[in-house]
Amino acid sequence: SSRVLWTLAVTQLSEQKMESDDISFRPEEAQAIAAETVGVILGTHSYSHSKVQHWVASIIEQTMKRLVAMNKPYKYILSCVIMQKNGAGLHTASSCYWDNSSDGSNNTYKFENKSMYCILTMFALAL
Repeated sequence: SSRVLWTLAVTQLSEQKMESDDISFRPEEAQAIAAETVGVILGTHSYSHSKVQHWVASIIEQTMKRLVAMNKPYKYILSCVIMQKNGAGLHTASSCYWDNSSDGSNNTYKFENKSMYCILTMFALAL
């Protein structure tokens, strides 16, 4: 009887862990989504001032759609910067106050090619 209870408790804990793993935010998944999305949109394009606004909007929109499609209980905040490579410096910073035990993490994906830099920052906040 006590063995059956112990087995039941272990089974319940395992199921809870599986459920918690299903809803936990995985930074490596977000990085993979960012890499694929930015790679497809920017690829081997050269910097074009007239296209930057469209590229930024597409990167944000497509990344957001894919993060939301993971069906995790998070709100997402995304920021994207595209800058021409011309020798100028770029310094960015962001901050968020959150609960490390329930919120996701701050992920920054960096892309560059011969003519531009792209920095995509992603925050995941628990609902």
